[in-house]
Amino acid sequence: MRKRIFTSTEFYVGIVLMLLCLLVQIKSGQFFTGNNAVDLLRAFSVPAMFCIGEMFVIITGGVDVSFPAIASMAMFIVCSQLEHVTDNPLLFFAAAMLIGLCVGLVNGFIIARFRFPALIVTLGTSSICFGIMQGVFKSREYPLCQPLYELGQMKLLSVTNPVSGLTSDMPVGIILMVLLIFIGWFILERTMLGRGIYAIGGDVRAAQRAGFHVFKTIVFIYAFSGCMAGLIGVLRSTMLLAVHPNNLEGLELTVIAACVLGGVRMEGGKGTVWGAMLGMALLTVMDNSLILLDVSTTWQKVFTGAVIILGTAISALQARRNERKLTVHVSDAKGGES
Repeated sequence: MRKRIFTSTEFYVGIVLMLLCLLVQIKSGQFFTGNNAVDLLRAFSVPAMFCIGEMFVIITGGVDVSFPAIASMAMFIVCSQLEHVTDNPLLFFAAAMLIGLCVGLVNGFIIARFRFPALIVTLGTSSICFGIMQGVFKSREYPLCQPLYELGQMKLLSVTNPVSGLTSDMPVGIILMVLLIFIGWFILERTMLGRGIYAIGGDVRAAQRAGFHVFKTIVFIYAFSGCMAGLIGVLRSTMLLAVHPNNLEGLELTVIAACVLGGVRMEGGKGTVWGAMLGMALLTVMDNSLILLDVSTTWQKVFTGAVIILGTAISALQARRNERKLTVHVSDAKGGES
C-alpha cells in the first residue's frame, strides 16, 4: 500500500503543489490569506467541473474538445431566449442541460457507432456549436436576466484582506462543484459503469468479452459531458453576472492538461478524480502565482502546452514499460511451463 502511494502520480503532483504554494508565500507574503483562498477556489471551480466529464472521455481513450462550445452555446441560447418565459432559475439550468445532453448524445452516437476519432468528431461539433451561436443567434455580450443575476449575487461567505483591503466572495456555485466531484468519484470508484469505463480504455475487445456494453458506455460518457457542460455554462454566467459567449473558448487546453498532469493516461485505462483535481489545482495556483509575482499571465499558456507534451510523453513511457513487464511475465510463464 505504501509503495503504491509513493509511486502514484497524485503523490508527486501533491508534493509539487505544496512546494509551489510555499514558494509563492515566501515571495509574495499574500498566498496564505483568506481572500486569496477564495479567489483560488473561484478560479478552480469551473475548470474543475469540466475536468470530471473530460477525464471520463480520456479514460476511455478519447478526447473531447467540444465542451466549451457546448457550454457557451447552451448558456447564450438559454439566457437570451428564456428571460421573458420564466422567472425560475432552475428552468434555465434544466434547459441548458437538455441542450448539452442532445449535443453530447450526437457526439457519443457518432463515435460509438462509426468508431470515428473522438478528437475529430468533437472538433467538428465545437465548430458547429460556435457557428449556431454566432450565426443563428447572433451572439454578443448579453446582460444576465434578473433570476440568474439574483442567484449570482448570493454568496456563502465574504473574506477581506487586512493588508490590501480587497474583499472576495465565495459563490454558492461551489456547492455544485463539490457535488459534481463526488458524483464523478462515485461513478468511477463504486459502480459497474465506472469499471466499464476503465475496461474500455484498457482494451475494448477485452471489455466486450467481459460483458461490458461498449456502445452504451461511450454514448453515456459523451452525453454526461455535454449535459454537465450546459449546466456549467449557465453557472459560469451567474459567477460573472453577465453572458460572455466567448469567455470559455480555449479552456479545453487547460482542462486536458490538468487531467494529464494528474495522471489520467491519454492512451486510456487509467486516471482518478483526485488526480485530475490535483492537476487542475496546480494549474490554478500556477496562474494565481504569476499574478502575485507580477509575471505576465501569457506564460500560463506556455506552461499548459508544456504540461500536455510532458504528461503525454510520461504516459507513453509508462505504457511501454508496462507492456515490457507484461511481455517478460508472459515469457517467464511460458518458460516455466516448458
